[in-house]
Amino acid sequence: MQILPSAKSAVLAVSLTLIFFISWEVYLRQKGVAADYDDGPELWADKRAMVYEPSDKATVFVGSSRIKYDLDIPTWEKLTGTHAIQLAMPGSNPRPMFDDLANDPKFKGRLIVDITEILYFNPAPFFTISPNEGINYYKSETLAQKASFILNRPVEGNLAFLNSDYLSLNGQLNHLHIPDRPGVFPPLNFPWQFGPTMFDRQNKMTDSFVADTNLQNQVKGVWAMLGKDRTPPLSGKPLDEIMQTAKSNVDKIKARGGEVIFTRTPSSGPMFVGESMGFPRKLYWDRLLKTTGCQGIYFADYPGTAKLICPEWSHLTPKDAIVYTNNLVAILQKEKGWQFTASN
Repeated sequence: MQILPSAKSAVLAVSLTLIFFISWEVYLRQKGVAADYDDGPELWADKRAMVYEPSDKATVFVGSSRIKYDLDIPTWEKLTGTHAIQLAMPGSNPRPMFDDLANDPKFKGRLIVDITEILYFNPAPFFTISPNEGINYYKSETLAQKASFILNRPVEGNLAFLNSDYLSLNGQLNHLHIPDRPGVFPPLNFPWQFGPTMFDRQNKMTDSFVADTNLQNQVKGVWAMLGKDRTPPLSGKPLDEIMQTAKSNVDKIKARGGEVIFTRTPSSGPMFVGESMGFPRKLYWDRLLKTTGCQGIYFADYPGTAKLICPEWSHLTPKDAIVYTNNLVAILQKEKGWQFTASN
């Protein structure tokens, strides 16, 4: 049977495409790149739908990036026998997520709110963009979008080249070393080794990142650049309003039978020094607990977590995340009165 020229062209095009993608995948794997998940609204909405599990079966976490690194979900679930629902978002203010859960009459569970002062007490709308996108996507998600997410999961979880943050065209452009134009805020140049995302939304530094001080210094450079912002910390009436909104949120959740605890995960080095100076504990953390009537777990108060070192000043290694999670569960049980399925 004679093959038409158009069919030959189609076969050739498909073959070349397959060769390209297979070669690209093999190359990335040889470089140590592993498959992970894009941490977008779709993945966040998948976890947001889980918050209605009974309080003795699950705990919900909101915050910024630190709790996504520092909470080791397998360790949490092994020790507690309960599901960890990770809703925190990197580089974001978690207050919209806190508000969303407080104003959801169906949410009656346990909530841990992690505080990174420079983000939680920040009025800039920029830091609420991602949380609002996630919330809006969850509320408007269509059946077609849900089906697409389900079908995409096994593909995305097995192919490294599908990482859109680093390996897409825009991702590659964002990581080119091009001088920044005056007045243009540059993309944050994090190395991909800093934090691949698991399906449960936990971030984990790769072994190569933990071992490579050059990669760690690259991230420290991002923090140093962001630290040049001289906007004074929030105070006065705007701060009062944030405190009162937090109290209102806590009261709503508790009135439905839920529980809320605040955490302050580790930071170290110049990062912790700067945070302590800019956001004195008495004026922010202590006041938050007093205003809301909530219990809190501040890492520096406990021997098991006080000396943990963040290699890039702001997030724990996977090994230390296990240490932190062990301590967190123990504190919740022994000091805060939380009981878990595994302990019962």
